[in-house]
Amino acid sequence: MTLERTWTDDSVTKDLAQLRATSPLTHCLTNLVVTGFTANVLLAVGASPAMVIAAEEVEDFAAVAEGLLVNVGTVTSADTDAMNRAARAARAARTPWVLDPVAVGPLRFRTELVGRLLEHGPSIIRGNASEILALVGSSGGGRGADSTSDSREAIEGARELATRTGAVVAVSGAVDYITDGEEVVGVPGGHVLLTKVTGSGCALGAVMAAFLGVSHAPLDAAIGASAVFAAAGERAAAKAQGPGGLAVGLLDELYRLGRPELVA
Repeated sequence: MTLERTWTDDSVTKDLAQLRATSPLTHCLTNLVVTGFTANVLLAVGASPAMVIAAEEVEDFAAVAEGLLVNVGTVTSADTDAMNRAARAARAARTPWVLDPVAVGPLRFRTELVGRLLEHGPSIIRGNASEILALVGSSGGGRGADSTSDSREAIEGARELATRTGAVVAVSGAVDYITDGEEVVGVPGGHVLLTKVTGSGCALGAVMAAFLGVSHAPLDAAIGASAVFAAAGERAAAKAQGPGGLAVGLLDELYRLGRPELVA
């Protein structure tokens, strides 16, 4: 069954308000291309970002954070130890976490790393259609971090992956599809211009980690983050003249969402 929801759903609005009230500490091991943008997105939505990456520190930090993101976008040999330590510590401390398997499939090094990270039980796996299809052994035709498959094409693969891993799987696209293996939820409303802003998908994974800090279920966290991000992206795109304006506008619209005093 596919349900269509938007950010105005009561549970999403409630979680967004709770996120802003508590500012969950969100630990991000993410790729070097998007670190600053991701931190600013988290601040705009109301979370407290921490970009702690030293292998000697990540275990302690993952244990006290309220949500963790592990994104393998620009992974190096030195990063693998930190990522495995953080994921292992999160599992031990019951800190919910998001795995973003950027460009998994064609590249053996990161694909093997993602396989090891999956053993630590992520709460949410977020990727584009090609990445999700690669994780279930199908060819999605990905090109680096870009997907050449539509998100709808990966629904059944996402359900299979969710059933296999116990994680909620979120497939990003024109419509985001989110599943726990049984229920499939479609979140529409994103904008194609977001694909011209480096790090928008990576930042969405971080917002999911932030929502994990306030939501009772990973499925709700993934839906809430996707709905909020889609709404902000759609509003920012309506005002932007290009990707530069969109990047700034996205931060502004994420900050404005759910704040009646800021709505014109």
